[in-house]
Amino acid sequence: MIAAVKRLACALVIVAAASVPALTQEAAPEPPAASAVPPASPPSAPAVEIETLPPRSGNFTFEGPFGTFDRAALQRGFQVYKDVCAACHSLQYIAFRHLAEEGGPSLSEDQVRALAVAYRVPAGPNEQGQTIDANGQPLMRPATPADHIPPPFPNEQAARASNNGALPPDLSLIVKARLGGADYLYSILTGYGQQPPAGVTVGSGRFYNPYFRGGQIAMPPPLNPDSVTYADGTMATVEQEARDVVTFLSWAADPKMEERKRTGFSVMIFLLVLASLLYFSYQRVWYGRH
Repeated sequence: MIAAVKRLACALVIVAAASVPALTQEAAPEPPAASAVPPASPPSAPAVEIETLPPRSGNFTFEGPFGTFDRAALQRGFQVYKDVCAACHSLQYIAFRHLAEEGGPSLSEDQVRALAVAYRVPAGPNEQGQTIDANGQPLMRPATPADHIPPPFPNEQAARASNNGALPPDLSLIVKARLGGADYLYSILTGYGQQPPAGVTVGSGRFYNPYFRGGQIAMPPPLNPDSVTYADGTMATVEQEARDVVTFLSWAADPKMEERKRTGFSVMIFLLVLASLLYFSYQRVWYGRH
């Protein structure tokens, strides 16, 4: 009996030893086929980065602590806005009467009234309380000097539809709203017509302008030689038109600039006199006394 058990145990050991290599071989992973490895893709060419140029200085007369607005430039600038820019851009914070106020373009009251009456603005309810006519259109009336300059489009959707999806910004505060202020606007207006860098493709409906961030702007070149005919006989070059309209928009963004500078200068004189009086009073009354 014992001998039979020993023979059975030996047989099991021999069988187990013979099966181990087979199990080890089955568990070993097969190397991947050479065709399964994807080929390395060639490195993509780096995108050409368009450098944004810093704004050029316009050397405007209103810059600096003692700068003032050139009245003739303000009037010419308003003419450029009215004849060129107003087709797309609003000036919602400026009323017609502001054009006659001190420190601005200094138009006469008759000029302001004649200018305002050429525009139509929504009217209030009529005697029957109606605000629209029989065709569903808003009732309109001639503008008065108290009215704000009407926008060129009734709403944002209409503005985008007329400008390939781009929304022309309001120009009332544009000088304050853009880094670089007047110099930035002047550079944008005079920065068209240059060739883009090699490898740069200007998108459809875009124009290359190195002073605009990204180098591509949706606004077509707004100014051309003789875009307007100045009443004072000034030659209407692109540089002149840009300088004049930027001067006007700088006034629109800060119409009390001259008054503010005069007040600041008076305050500085007052503080200087006060400091002198305090110093001499100290010398007279308190110096050397403890």
